[in-house]
Amino acid sequence: MPVLLIMNSPKTNKELAFLNELFVATDWGERFAELIDEHVTLPKEGRALYLASGTGGHAIALQERSGDDLKLLGIDENEESVELARAKATALKDATEFRQGSIDRLTLPDNSFVGVVGDGSLVHIERIRAMLAEMTRVALPGATVALTVPTFSSFGEFFSIYWEALYNLGLADHEAGVEKLISTLPSVSAIEEMAEQVGLDEVTSWTRIEEVDYESGEQFLNSPLVAEFLIPIWLETVPKDSLEPVVKEIGRLINEERHEAEFALSVKATLVVGKKALIQ
Repeated sequence: MPVLLIMNSPKTNKELAFLNELFVATDWGERFAELIDEHVTLPKEGRALYLASGTGGHAIALQERSGDDLKLLGIDENEESVELARAKATALKDATEFRQGSIDRLTLPDNSFVGVVGDGSLVHIERIRAMLAEMTRVALPGATVALTVPTFSSFGEFFSIYWEALYNLGLADHEAGVEKLISTLPSVSAIEEMAEQVGLDEVTSWTRIEEVDYESGEQFLNSPLVAEFLIPIWLETVPKDSLEPVVKEIGRLINEERHEAEFALSVKATLVVGKKALIQ
């Protein structure tokens, strides 16, 4: 089995930005963006914010639908993704502004935006609460705040195989890392409760099960989505000298257990929406 891409030298921010643009935003990202498109309508005027805007495709689409009187700001942590987004906006003569910045420690004033959306689909789950709190802080009272995030029972097929790989390699001491991955993914009710705790009213959510299919363990492990964006989070507790054996064992188990069928990575994609409370 080929060595997993992450086992080679780490990708630069520019490489990650292009991988996101070419392989991640066009499939994975669109599944979460569609939830926003179906259930969120931004105001037609004022300033709006898009957190974790990536290479800008969805932010630009929202800007175009909202019209010239809405001024949309996209923020992403990868400066190279921001540069790609700016180039895209310039080419399309689009008014969306893009900046580099932390998604859970914004340098923006309170009560500034008529609408705030965020893509938490590739954000470490331990940062989601702070991200949602910041989205709420910078929203105007009464403004809509909307966040997409994977919720509990996502990635179950992978976690089961990951657990088995650790056991087979005598790394049972690290199985707690898998347990933590499973248990820290919030349930839908937990993410709604989190939204209420950070100051949102009229909280509601929509969820749908999405599947990303792979023809083999090798294709799964070497896909940009998995190798560069998901595996670094999933395997962060595995000792460096055990990473390669664990990855190879995961690939072997996927091929053994799929029985010539595709390996499906399922995600419970959830959109939580609320309005910032008028009285904080």
